[in-house]
Amino acid sequence: MEVSLLEKEISGYIGRLLRENFGRGPGNVFCTISGPFVSIYITNFLSPMENTLLSNQQSVYVQKTRDLMMETLEEEIKSYIESNTKDKIKEFYYDWNLDKKSGMFLFIFEKDQPDDSHSYDNKELVEEETIELSMEIQKAPEKTYSKLLNERTLIVVRHGILISLEKEFIHLGFQETLKIAKRKLEKKVINKHLRAYETYLNAKIIDYFVDWNFDKDKSYTLFILKP
Repeated sequence: MEVSLLEKEISGYIGRLLRENFGRGPGNVFCTISGPFVSIYITNFLSPMENTLLSNQQSVYVQKTRDLMMETLEEEIKSYIESNTKDKIKEFYYDWNLDKKSGMFLFIFEKDQPDDSHSYDNKELVEEETIELSMEIQKAPEKTYSKLLNERTLIVVRHGILISLEKEFIHLGFQETLKIAKRKLEKKVINKHLRAYETYLNAKIIDYFVDWNFDKDKSYTLFILKP
């Protein structure tokens, strides 16, 4: 199947799945396949009950409810993508921007490995900005890599970013609390660096998401761009 048709198939499937499980489907689902990544951007997705909770400053409950739902849906989504791409998925990430009613899913295939052969304008400056951003929060990553999947989707990967205190929280079983705190803090700092990113990318950043794999000490940031 052609990549463009496959992207449409996956987008349609995700839209139907969310509608069945959340009671309301998203406005749009945009799937991008660019090995080793499958990124899915979801817009206008918020149920009436979630909207009520947000109106009462209960965003943490919305996040936790969605986390529980994603735990049940993860294997189903992975199975669908694997059967259609004939490739095995090794990692899955997701994040929500409740203020914008948007979200992202990110899948990484086992077969393909990211490399530095895919360049784009000011790639080094984008990665240097990411290192500076990381140092404001915790420490410089041991490795930073980025890839422009298409003109509207940028992935930034960081390896080796956890500090000793964070590792101890993880060891004590506070992964969920740590992730909620890190997500809130990191998005604040990303917001401070948006203008620099937009200058380097020659594009407006209309949305951004971040998630972590604490076991592998790595982080993925996804920027949605408007060229």
